Amino acid sequence: MHPLVSVLDDLEASGREPGGAACVVRDGEIEVEHHVGTRDGTAPWDAETIVMSYSVAKPFAALTVLTAVADGALGLDQRVAELWPAYAAAGKEATTVRHVLSHAAGLAFFPEAAADVEYDDRDALVAMLAAAAPAHEPGAGVAEHALTYGHLCDEILRRATGEDLADRFAAIAAAHGWDLHLRVAPADLGRVADVTIIDPGWSARYDDDPRWGPALGRPGGLRDPEVLNSVRFRTTSFPAVAMHASARGLARFYGDLMATDGPVATLLGPDLHAAYVGPAATGHDGVLDREVTWTLGFQVDDEDIGMGGAGGCSAWWSFRGRHGAGFVSRGLGGHDRSEAVWEALEGR
Repeated sequence: MHPLVSVLDDLEASGREPGGAACVVRDGEIEVEHHVGTRDGTAPWDAETIVMSYSVAKPFAALTVLTAVADGALGLDQRVAELWPAYAAAGKEATTVRHVLSHAAGLAFFPEAAADVEYDDRDALVAMLAAAAPAHEPGAGVAEHALTYGHLCDEILRRATGEDLADRFAAIAAAHGWDLHLRVAPADLGRVADVTIIDPGWSARYDDDPRWGPALGRPGGLRDPEVLNSVRFRTTSFPAVAMHASARGLARFYGDLMATDGPVATLLGPDLHAAYVGPAATGHDGVLDREVTWTLGFQVDDEDIGMGGAGGCSAWWSFRGRHGAGFVSRGLGGHDRSEAVWEALEGR
């Protein structure tokens, strides 16, 4: 039995996993795929189930912007304010597209007033970002743009191309066979898993943290299962966190990611592909409170390149194992389950 299967079965048997899946893709083929539990307390999880995965979304928002760079619609080192003049306010006039994509723009959270704004009032949230003062000089530090990343990427793309980011990404994902969605289409709503909090203290720990409270608390409701399980949320584009993904879809993408002659490199061209997966900004991250190397969308270290999400989902490419992997779960809690999956695949 593959150790990944044992880990997921044990997590379910212990009551720690209400429903989820993991998948590994090597050389374009599924090496192992396993799913456990249910999507809603009743219907069994299957390979077609998708679930909201929080910050696992960020590399896909970045990729969508980079495809517009590849098309010549904007430049990585172009000032954001050239595309979006209002963004020049409050000391942000020198911010570049590269700063935004590498979490170095200094807007790690929405302003306090955003706590009273509906999460799907895109125009109001974007206007707040345009007016906000950065926490540091753009490019002079890093801090994960936990909720703001997607709105910044979306507005930059709209200004450069007139396109909605979730719509552009949907076309990219469909063309490459990646079961990944920054906005759930009506036809896919029936296969979305309902998220549920499995750790009673999960949400409060974010609120009580002086870094994460502002970064994940404005606008409100984005850790509330009643909100996250609604059709309203699922059909809203909130591209920093609202990635609905299958484990297979994530593993297929990451299996395609690093090859210099693969689909991602072909989509971007060699120079942009190298920029997408290579180090762009390194430092003590002001939200994560640890040293981080950001690419233009991912975290990267000596072992892997990828991204995890607040609820526990994660996906990565393993430099040692030479495979892409994805883990998704409807259980909102810590990272212990994704760490167990990682250990089963990557542990020495």
